[in-house]
Order: sequence, then C-alpha cells, then structure tokens
Amino acid sequence: MEVLSVASEVFPLIKTGGLADVAGALPAALKPHGVRMRTLMPGYPVVMQKLRKPQKVGGFNNLFGHPASILAVDHQGLDLLVLDAPELFDRDGGPYLDKRGLDYTDNFRRFAALSLAAAEIAAGLLPSWKPDLVHVHDWQAALTPVYMRFGPAHGMPVVLTIHNIAFQGQFGPEVFPQLALPPEAFSVNFVEYFGDVGFLKGGLQTANAITTVSPSYAQEILTAQFGMGFDGLLTARLSHLSGIVNGIDTDVWNPQTDPHIAANYGPTTLKKREINRKALSEHFGFDNAPGPIFCVVSRLTWQKGMDVLAEVIDDIVDNGGKLAVLGSGDASLESAFLTAAARHPGRVGMVTGYNEPLSHLMQAGADAILIPSRFEPCGLTQLYGLRYGCVPIVAHTGGLADTIIDANEAALAARVATGFQFSPVSAASLRQALRRAFAAYRQPKVWARLQAQGMKSDVSWDLSAHRYADLYSSLLAKG
Repeated sequence: MEVLSVASEVFPLIKTGGLADVAGALPAALKPHGVRMRTLMPGYPVVMQKLRKPQKVGGFNNLFGHPASILAVDHQGLDLLVLDAPELFDRDGGPYLDKRGLDYTDNFRRFAALSLAAAEIAAGLLPSWKPDLVHVHDWQAALTPVYMRFGPAHGMPVVLTIHNIAFQGQFGPEVFPQLALPPEAFSVNFVEYFGDVGFLKGGLQTANAITTVSPSYAQEILTAQFGMGFDGLLTARLSHLSGIVNGIDTDVWNPQTDPHIAANYGPTTLKKREINRKALSEHFGFDNAPGPIFCVVSRLTWQKGMDVLAEVIDDIVDNGGKLAVLGSGDASLESAFLTAAARHPGRVGMVTGYNEPLSHLMQAGADAILIPSRFEPCGLTQLYGLRYGCVPIVAHTGGLADTIIDANEAALAARVATGFQFSPVSAASLRQALRRAFAAYRQPKVWARLQAQGMKSDVSWDLSAHRYADLYSSLLAKG
C-alpha cells in the first residue's frame, strides 16, 4: 500500500510541537504493516540545509504565482518529498511566524500551495509514483481533500488527523479567489465557515475519515466546550470519526541508549538516574537539598494550564520540591516563572525556548513531570515520562486521561498505577495531586513501583500503527 503523508513539520528536520514527532515516527511504524509512506513537507530553509543529494522528481511552472519543485530525498530513514518553493517558504522566521512572532500574512497561500501540490501528486504528478491513499495532518494540509474533490484525484481516499482542533486555519473571504478553487467550493459544504475561508473546515467536510490523537479527545471535540465551533460538524460526521492514541519513537526516546543524557539506564538500573539528576541540577543551578524535582517541558500558555502551575510554585518549594521549566509562550507566563526562579534561587530554574537534548535530560533526571493542560488532544511528554521513569502528574483530559493510570488506592494496591491525575484544572486540584505525589515520593518502594510500572507501559507506535493500517485498508476496500 502506497500512502502520501502531508505535514507542515516533520522531526528531525523541523519541529514546533507533537505534530512533527508523529509525522516523523509514523512512516517507520507502518512499514511492518505493508505500508510505504512518503511524506510531503515544505522546503523551509532549515530543511533545505539538511537535505543531502535531493533529486527533482516533479514541479510547477506556476504554483500560486511562483515556480516550485518537488524534491525526493531519504533523510534518516524518512522517504521525503519536499516542496521547494523559495518565494513561499524561504523565510527568516519559523514555519508559521515571522521573527516578531506574528503570522505570515500569506500563510493561506503557503499552505494552500502545500495542499495543492499534494493533490497533484495524488493525481499522478510524479511519473514514477502515485499513492493509493492520502493522509493529511492539521489545517496546514487540510485543503488537500478539497483540491482532490475538484480535481482528477477525486475518489482517492483521504484521512485527516486533527492534532489540535484549536488551530483551524481561518482566513477572510478575500483570500478565496486566490486559492484556485471553483466558485462552488465557497459553500457550507466545503470551505465556507461563517463567511470566512476555513482550511480545517474544508478538510473535515471532505475527508473520507477523520482521526484525532486519542479516543478521549475524539469524544471531547463533540462537545461545545472542546469542539471549538466544530462540534456540530463532527457530530454530523460521527461515523467517520475515530481516536487513535499517539505513540512515540522508542528508538529516539530510549533511556538505555539516549546520547543526550548523562547516564543510560533501564528498568533494572534505576539508581543510575541519580547521575542524570545531578546533571540536571547543575544545569538549572539547584542546591543539593533532598526532595523531588518536578519538571515542565511545554509551551507556556493558558491551554497548557501554565497559569495554574504558576500559582502553586511556592507550594512545591515549601514542601521541599524543586521545579525545572523548559518552555516559552505568553510573555506574562514567562515572566511569572522567571520571577519565581528569582524568588527561589536553587529551587526553581527556567530555560526559555526549546532545547531537544535538554528535554531528554529533564525526563531522565527529574522525578516527575507536570502536565496541567486544560485540554490535550494526546500529549507526548507524559509518554516520554513513562518511558524514562519520570512520573507524570496530569490533568484528567484527552490523551492524558487515556495514557496515565491514576495512583489511587486500588491502582496502587494492584500495582498498575503509573502517575497522578487531577480534575478540574485548578490550583486547588493541582495542590491535592502534588500532596499525593509528595506522599508517594516519601515512600521509596511505592515511588519505585510507579516508575517501574510506567516504564513497562507500551508507548510505542505498534498498536496505533496497526489501527492506522486497518483504517487505510478499510477505506481502500470501499473503493
């Protein structure tokens, strides 16, 4: 089975969030199931710099006003098709935002181009390869099935995966004439959304199957609270919707072989985590006082519950804990964590931005990871935590609820608990979860069992890849 995956970011080439990890890990996970996946992505500068001997396999004389090429290249086992369109993607900032942190004003054109290129590949643009099915990710690729509906690839199945429904790709109606779509596409059955153009809206209307990245999130987005305006549309398409929990790349995230940590270890050598704890403490300038180290690797936003976490920092310190933060986001939240670090030297530390090697060391050296998200489609950091014996403390929502077994009395007695859940997302609830975590940490045997049970969890792509392969097969069987 030949599948074209379309994503705006792919690890290890470029990453702003979990979408890149999924797009980067899924092709290898699907290979044992007889699926060959080629991934189309934009040729951002950082991507073009990393490519080695790409070959031009197709192109466009005029892709939204500019020439563009399709380059084929293998990169660390990924079979990539790169859309090389310098006028659209050769920018000084990130993939979506300029250096000032503002959306590029032509994002609609940039990602319409990605989608149109995907639709043309589905229709046979490449002389030597044509997919059987297309799998698109998030709003940046969601116009692909719309272009296919009105083009020669009409009838080829398309799967759309929602990684976070809060990001929808909504633009004013004035952009529609620039999208190379027929007039009938600007209707409620396609891209029209309350008078605007909705990229994700068009994809949700036209994809043959819609997946989200956890079963709980698939249920949550059917509600007004979590559906972000699409709950009615998704309810109407309920028979096409399913939730498949993400996995992680267990080769990249493996404490026994990880090159980014101070000491490798496994389930039977957990004592070696102490070496990583010391390295982490040195990095964040922590003192040598005993007590658990909590870590945060996150965007610092309201969605991630970082305002709630900021409220309980003093409680963490007062109870003998330490807090290591890696992230960036809202200026007010960054300021709150930096102020807390200044208030509690040696006990609270913060690194602004994102650092992939440091994120590995934090999982290997911290005792617990805090994820107080108000909503979380799947979440990956809790899966990394399980893999590394860094006990997750999570809000009861979305994929966090699906992947962490709460350490209540019954679960502890049965020795199946892997972390701590709390609800609702409030300072009071988080304080209670922290009290439970501190109590467990003071019982070394209990804490070690939590770590060991978490490390036994199957966080790989094996089961989820099987579900995706079954979904692809079922769509192809329908003809």
